[in-house]
Amino acid sequence: MTETVTGTPPEVASLDIPLERDVFLRTLIRELAGTLQDVVGLEEASGFVSVVGQRVGDEINESYKAALHVSQLSRHQVSEVLVDPKRRIQGSFYVIEEDDEKIVFGNHNCPFAEKVIGRPAMCMMTSNVFGVIAAENLDYAKVTLRETIAEGHGQCRVVVYLTPSAEAESAVGREYFKS
Repeated sequence: MTETVTGTPPEVASLDIPLERDVFLRTLIRELAGTLQDVVGLEEASGFVSVVGQRVGDEINESYKAALHVSQLSRHQVSEVLVDPKRRIQGSFYVIEEDDEKIVFGNHNCPFAEKVIGRPAMCMMTSNVFGVIAAENLDYAKVTLRETIAEGHGQCRVVVYLTPSAEAESAVGREYFKS
């Protein structure tokens, strides 16, 4: 019997199995989020994912500030920076509305693809990355996940409030402050 360099028989190595690094990692994250949701509940699972999202948000924020050679992003740059990483990881976030009080985003393709369905805790990555970047550069953010693909909507609608206005205060979401 002939074996490939990796020791896998050719008939196994050539099987049409939908498994590669991206699918594997998205599946891994889905199962971690699902396990957390099942074991500690959605709220606690969201909290754990939030911690990871905060760290990722800090890293992304620093990367963009360094690449743009600025110590702080402007409101317009924040808007662009929130869309760009999602584009780079195969999401399709876009700005629907933007002013000094809020930025409303839409999205039709989650970077986690179908793996996000039924795992709303995974949306805390978006909430925290958006919230951390906005707050670190503009002093305050409140992120509201109005609709999410994870919860069965065909799209996401995310509002990032930039000031603690009456509208922001009445919205259900997470607040972020400059550290």
